[in-house]
Amino acid sequence: MKITELKGIGEKTAELFGRLSVYTVENLVGLYPRDYDVYQEPAFISSLTEEYENSTVAIDAVVSKKIDVYHTGKLSVISTVVTDEKGDKIKCTWFNMPFLKSSLRLGMRYIFRGRLVVKNNVKIIEQPQMFTRAKYAQLEGTMQPIYPLTKGLSNNTVTKAVRQALEKYSAGLEKEYIPEKIRKNNQLAEHNFAMVSIHFPNSFEDYIQARKRLAFEEFFLFVLAVRSLKNSNERRPNGYIIENDPRTDEFIKKLPYELTAGQKNAWSEVRANMSGKGLMSRLIQGDVGSGKTIIAVLALMNTAFAGYQAAMMVPTEVLAKQQYENIRKMFDEYGIQLEVSLLVGSMSAAAKRAVYEKTESGEAQIVVGTHALIQEKVNFKRLALVITDEQHRFGVHQRRELSEKGLEPHVLVMSATPIPRTLAIIVYGDLDISVIDELPASRLPIKNCVVDASYRPNAYSFIANQVKAGRQAYVICPMVEESETVSAENVVDYAAKLSRELPDGIKVEYLHGRMKAAQKNEIMERFAANEINVLVSTTVIEVGVNVPNATVMMVENAERFGLAQLHQLRGRVGRGGYQSYCIFVSENKSKKTKERLEILNKTNDGFKIAEEDLKLRGPGDFFGVRQSGEFDFGIADIYTDAKVLKSASEAASQVLEEDPLLEAPENMYLAKKVSEYTVKCLERLNI
Repeated sequence: MKITELKGIGEKTAELFGRLSVYTVENLVGLYPRDYDVYQEPAFISSLTEEYENSTVAIDAVVSKKIDVYHTGKLSVISTVVTDEKGDKIKCTWFNMPFLKSSLRLGMRYIFRGRLVVKNNVKIIEQPQMFTRAKYAQLEGTMQPIYPLTKGLSNNTVTKAVRQALEKYSAGLEKEYIPEKIRKNNQLAEHNFAMVSIHFPNSFEDYIQARKRLAFEEFFLFVLAVRSLKNSNERRPNGYIIENDPRTDEFIKKLPYELTAGQKNAWSEVRANMSGKGLMSRLIQGDVGSGKTIIAVLALMNTAFAGYQAAMMVPTEVLAKQQYENIRKMFDEYGIQLEVSLLVGSMSAAAKRAVYEKTESGEAQIVVGTHALIQEKVNFKRLALVITDEQHRFGVHQRRELSEKGLEPHVLVMSATPIPRTLAIIVYGDLDISVIDELPASRLPIKNCVVDASYRPNAYSFIANQVKAGRQAYVICPMVEESETVSAENVVDYAAKLSRELPDGIKVEYLHGRMKAAQKNEIMERFAANEINVLVSTTVIEVGVNVPNATVMMVENAERFGLAQLHQLRGRVGRGGYQSYCIFVSENKSKKTKERLEILNKTNDGFKIAEEDLKLRGPGDFFGVRQSGEFDFGIADIYTDAKVLKSASEAASQVLEEDPLLEAPENMYLAKKVSEYTVKCLERLNI
């Protein structure tokens, strides 16, 4: 059912929802709240310590100072001072709301609720809403959903649409499919209760129950789908026996560095798979900069030397071109006589046709490309190996499409996402795992610092000096554009501000995921060529291009990102021979946030970061940032919900042990859900 069938949703509003990938009523109810506005008991002014800065607070107070009205630029400002029962005072400020003047009379008592800020060591509540005590009493303790938004789309519009979808069309509501025994053992709420309560919880307890159920069912379906893939993999015999070639050993000896112990172990496992009885289906999990790519190159070489073809698929054109050029350069330098071709979407029709012909004839022994590799026109003669690089950007469905270009080829996938091994075994259940857990000795450790917003002028000065020395910098913001409900930096406004702050002559550009592919490629290519000095971006650069000249990574609102994601971002610098730096800026003063970010300050080891973060985050730590944004679950998070993931994995094992093919009458609907999940969801899951 299209979203335009909802009352109040016209074509223009539907276009805005489309920006959030919401096109149907079913998509809409799957757009879970990113947070909740919890109406807490009013606090005393004296209790508003620095950890409440930039948070929403409520106080019960009386207007105790004459209203002050003034203008600053285009803004009209109203301010007053209010006093609580203890006699403590605080300033309240409103922007462009002159009509409030009549309500703010001396002696009037309200519950003032707004954002607490500190300016020049003075505490101020900005844009507070005013409630009578009776009205606030009705709201106290309730949780109002706050949804992901885009410019032009209000939270109120989304809330009304979701309520209508659930109440009028029962969207997302269906009969129960998790076996009753599993629900009872894991104390799970019923599905329909969870769907309603995740959007409109009557209490925090209802929210906890709803979230646990929905996280469990996501993991449960995921594990069942992945296990079915694993079972099918294990039954596939190796149709391409690829023995190790002496020329590959010679190539390794000529390299200007020795492979680390982790690289040697991974290569040994890949070799054994490719020459063994069963088809290879292996993940190489290695930290950023650990040297996964060279293992991929060795596998490509062995395959081509054996007389077969190999394909390597990467997520962006810029990265594809870079990988292609690096492989060609390496082969030329060491006298490797293999034909390597590049295939990306922006190539001319004639250039693509030439690659199609070389691929179909077998002349192209190794083909590097993007999604263009899985188009219908691409036919391989003897495809025996498929490698997906930065593989969490490709779903199982896309990997399978590429695999189907050959007659059951070997599959090697690569991930720089640091996941504790206990979780990786579950999440990557369809793959054997090789871990490269050390960095080459030549890599200079990145110097890190966690700072507050007052450090920005120093950071800008540092960036300017690095650019003056010929280096480049990234600045990461959590948002594409300004939002009426979220106080966070956005790339569009930040890039303009940074251009004004930095010295003349420093070229600043911005990049975000909503740009067209050609525009993103053009900006990344210019940044790689040092035509752009400072790139302001969202996390779209997490998997982008190798820029050895970039030495500074500054992350704004660092508390809004998961640690694994921050570590991935940090991996964009430190790729050359220059000392590199990472500056994490956070305006959140809470002790827990500081403790969490300090983990990044203490170590550059992604696996250690993942383990430490897992210990630090408790099962009730649901609000705030999603840790594992790389895994596109709707609500579940492999770190926050690690215990739920393990329980769901055990439950899936129990179900499959009793009914391996889900053929029992009581599992018929579950089998249908698993089948739908495999087809519709696994292709978009970053696994």
